[in-house]
Amino acid sequence: MINFEGKKILITGATGAIGKSLVKRFLSLNGTILATGTNTEKLDKLKKEFPNINILKFDISDHSRIEEFIENASSQLTGLDILINNAGIAIDNLSLRMKNEEWQKVIDINLSATFFLCKYAIKKMLKNKYGRIVNITSIVGHTGNLGQSNYAASKAGMVAMSKSLAIEYAKKNITVNCVSPGFIQSNMTDKIVESIKAVLTSRIPMSRLGSGEDVSNTVAFLSSDQASYITGETIHVNGGMYMG
Repeated sequence: MINFEGKKILITGATGAIGKSLVKRFLSLNGTILATGTNTEKLDKLKKEFPNINILKFDISDHSRIEEFIENASSQLTGLDILINNAGIAIDNLSLRMKNEEWQKVIDINLSATFFLCKYAIKKMLKNKYGRIVNITSIVGHTGNLGQSNYAASKAGMVAMSKSLAIEYAKKNITVNCVSPGFIQSNMTDKIVESIKAVLTSRIPMSRLGSGEDVSNTVAFLSSDQASYITGETIHVNGGMYMG
């Protein structure tokens, strides 16, 4: 039985479909949670729905303040055992039309910010010789996708980075893994025209979109002591659409 009682958990990108599911799942397993995001209104709404969580607004694109943010988060939680890097953005464009800033912003937030969050979280975890980090990547980081060269690069980079961190800190009882979702039911996919959604679904062997719960269940497992001998791995949650 997975139980996170006494574990201090930081979840970034906590207000989206997957983020909210992560909060709900870890809370149901008795974790102490700090949820973060950039939208005050959405964070307040999340707090109303889950009164027992802590919230802290922060923009992870501000790399110069990430160390301070981890200090504040750790202080608010009175420790840091588990980091879930779920925050990310997509700015799509065909490669020849992609502006420099469109490339850089996606890399800065999805890849660079994730690295710095891991770096400073690991500093905290080393003191207790215990830590779990799960980075949320994407199927696109393995398959590529039209108009998403920046997003695909950032997500593929997260996988390689996670493997390197996993090797560096394995002896310190700190595991670093990735969960790679496919097409997940969310506000974004709800806006897709039904005919296009049908085409997407036809490419999925299970013939359905995934749910936030499909992702959060996998993340919870990798964050638990049951997964203590798993590190540097990527688990794909995509209904068979991609098998790495």
